[in-house]
Amino acid sequence: MSVARVTEITSSSKKSFQEAIEKGIARASKTLKNVEGAWIQDQKIVVEDGKISAYRVNMKVTFILAE
Repeated sequence: MSVARVTEITSSSKKSFQEAIEKGIARASKTLKNVEGAWIQDQKIVVEDGKISAYRVNMKVTFILAE
């Protein structure tokens, strides 16, 4: 039997939501072991001078706790 934990992270990109997700997962995987999946809870954009300046995602990352 395994036990999982969920942690919430926010990541951003100047390019796209996809890149924000990939950056967030890559960074979480450096700190957390056994990352199994993620749920994208929220997506937001930052607008400056009428243009999109950043894409942000709030995600919940699931990882398996070591025994």
